[in-house]
Parts: sequence; structure tokens; C-alpha cells
Amino acid sequence: MTSRMGMGMGMGLAMALGLASAFGGDALAQNADAGLAVFKANCSACHSAQAGRNLVGPSLFALVGRKAGSVAGFHYSAANKASAMVWDAAELDLYLASPAIVVPHTSMTFSGVKDAQKRADLIAYLTTLR
Repeated sequence: MTSRMGMGMGMGLAMALGLASAFGGDALAQNADAGLAVFKANCSACHSAQAGRNLVGPSLFALVGRKAGSVAGFHYSAANKASAMVWDAAELDLYLASPAIVVPHTSMTFSGVKDAQKRADLIAYLTTLR
């Protein structure tokens, strides 16, 4: 858990254990169509799903598999650029639950998607953006 800037071992472990049910043997069913609705309700005011279209936040097109802080032409916080994360389902689940805990000092002010099913659906939608 040392790869997370400022995250305590206890907090990181608790979050990781919470993911076990979401992405482990008891995985939640994911629905990309429902994820689009979550995206529209929670993300689209600041993020675009179109390639090369940055808004207040960077484009989320081709997010899954991309290194955090790497969209050309977008000004990221130093904390986000230094996080060394690569966006996969597990990293996205942690981050979308509470961005400021996963990347302290991020410039993203969004408090997170607390509902695990909505996060799973959102991640399924983000995976389709290719």
C-alpha cells in the first residue's frame, strides 16, 4: 500500500478488502448502459467521453489502461501526476469511491460514488470508451 501518497496502511487495507467482494469471487454484475447514466449524472459536467476533448477535467476516452496524469494538454495536479497509477478496474473502484483519499491533494473536488453497484456500472461504461 505504499504506492498511494499519504494513504495509511489501515485505510488502504480496509479499502482493498472492500474491493474483494466487488471484484473477487462475489463480483457485482456490471451494466455499461447503467454506467452511462452514472457518468451523465456524476462525471459529464467536468469530463468528456470523447477523444481529445478536455473540459474542467481530462477526457476519459481510453481511460482504462492509461497511466494517471498522462492526457496531453491537460494540467494535472502534482499529486495526480506523481501517483504512478494505471487505471484498471481495481484502481478506478478505489479512486471513484473517494478520490481525495486515494490521491491526497488531487485537484478533483468530486467526493466520490459511494454506491458499489454504481461504481461497477460506471467502470463497465468507461471500459467501452475506445
